[in-house]
Amino acid sequence: MKPSAIESLLSLWPEVEGGRAELINLSENHTFRIDGPDGRRHALRLHRPGYQSDAAIDSELAWLAALRVDTALRVPQPLRGTDGKFVQCVDVGDGLAPRAAVLFAWEKGREPVVADNLGQLFATLGAQAAQLHEQAIGFVPPPGFTRPTWDAGAVLDADGPWGNWRQAPHVDARLRTTLDALDERLRADLAAYGQDRGRFGLIHADMRLANLLVDGSEVTLLDFDDCGFGWFAYDFAAAISFFEDAPEVPELKRCWLDAYQAIRPLEPEDIAAMDTLVLLRRMALLAWIGSHGETALAQSHVDRFAAGTAVLAERYLGQ
Repeated sequence: MKPSAIESLLSLWPEVEGGRAELINLSENHTFRIDGPDGRRHALRLHRPGYQSDAAIDSELAWLAALRVDTALRVPQPLRGTDGKFVQCVDVGDGLAPRAAVLFAWEKGREPVVADNLGQLFATLGAQAAQLHEQAIGFVPPPGFTRPTWDAGAVLDADGPWGNWRQAPHVDARLRTTLDALDERLRADLAAYGQDRGRFGLIHADMRLANLLVDGSEVTLLDFDDCGFGWFAYDFAAAISFFEDAPEVPELKRCWLDAYQAIRPLEPEDIAAMDTLVLLRRMALLAWIGSHGETALAQSHVDRFAAGTAVLAERYLGQ
C-alpha cells in the first residue's frame, strides 16, 4: 500500500491534512506514522477488511474513553475527523472494499524486546492489568456495545476469527495428534474453570510487547483492536506471546502476579488457570500465523512455531 494513497485521505482529519505518511507496522491492521504540516506526529490505523465492524470499533473507542476517565492508565487517544466522527470509511484503491480508519495522538516511548530486562516491566503490566480488570468489572457499556469473545471456541474452533490452527504451516500428522489432545484438554479445563464475573470479562486480549511503549517509568498500552470478553488471566498469557517457552517466563509470571495481587487478589484457581490460558493463547497464535502468512511477524516464527507448540502441549498434558 503506497503512502501516497494514505496521504490523499488525510484531509479527513484537520490535524494532519497535507501531512506525510509512513507505514510502521503491518500485523492485523496497517499502522502509519503521519507527520502533520506543523511537525506533530500522529498514528493512523487502517483496519483489516472484515475483521472488526464499525460498531465494534466504536465500542473499543468507548472503552478507551472510559479508561481515560476512570483510571490513570496510559492508553491511546483517538481524534475526531472533520465530520466529528472517530471512525472514517476510506477507499485506498487496493481493489478491496472500503475500510475503517482511526487517527490517534502520537504516544512517546519505545517498544520493549525480549532481550530487555523485563522484570520491572512485567510488574508494571501486572499492576496495569489489575487496574484494567477492576475498571472492566464496574464498566457499564453504552447501548450497542459489541466486542468479540475470546473463549475456547473462538480460539480452537475451525472457523475462529484468527483462523484454523489445524491448517497452520507444519502441523503434520504427528503434531496433529498432540495438538488435538491439547485442544480437547483446554476445552475441558476451561469449562471446569468457568466464566464467573470475577474471572471473565472485558480484557485487552493482546498485551504483548509489540503493543507497549516504554518511556522511562511510564508504560502505554497500545492497540485495543482485539479487546473483548475473555478470562482476565489471558492478559498475562498474551504478554508472553511468541516467547512462552523462554527460561525467564516463570520469573516474569511471578513479577506480574505479585503486582497484580497487590491491587486485585486472585483465588488459587485463577492462578492455576494461567498455564491453561498460556496454551490457549499459543493455539490462537498458531492459527494466526497460518492465516496471516503475508506479515513479517508470521514469517519470522513460521518454521518452528508448530513444533514448539507441541512441546509445550506435551508438557501441559503431562501435568
